[in-house]
Amino acid sequence: MPSFDIVSKVDLQEVDNAVNNVRKELDTRFDFRNVKTDLDLNRKEKVLHVVTGDEMKMRAIQDLLKVHFTRRKLDPRSMEFKELEATSQGRVKMDILIKEGISKDTAQKIVKLIKAQKLKVQAAIQDEQVRVTGKKIDDLQAVIKLLDDQELDVPLQHVNMKS
Repeated sequence: MPSFDIVSKVDLQEVDNAVNNVRKELDTRFDFRNVKTDLDLNRKEKVLHVVTGDEMKMRAIQDLLKVHFTRRKLDPRSMEFKELEATSQGRVKMDILIKEGISKDTAQKIVKLIKAQKLKVQAAIQDEQVRVTGKKIDDLQAVIKLLDDQELDVPLQHVNMKS
């Protein structure tokens, strides 16, 4: 029976490359001269720690990260920006989570969308992914098109297409 999996994965090597590119750009920017800025990626916990001079510079770093994620073919929606906090040295810090996997709520929303189309497919939630099976590949492709047109809060990939 033809099937495929709907997942949300992030290539951490590409995230690392994007962060390094942001570091290089910050070194050359005039508005970041004489401002100590730290960008540290913890690959194990999938967290990016950012410390910089003030709130305006933090917004500039967020924009740069979004641009460089897009250039590296990563979806900026995979970043979750946490609260801005003040440090003891008068700077500001922020943690940015790299989101992977589909949450239960989002998975249920995906299944509901698929069932609303009344296609002859079954959608089943398996851990942090959704498996879609059906008799016709055309129906599976219709599901892929449907999900690509939706504005969900996580980036989705379609993997393991089996016919």
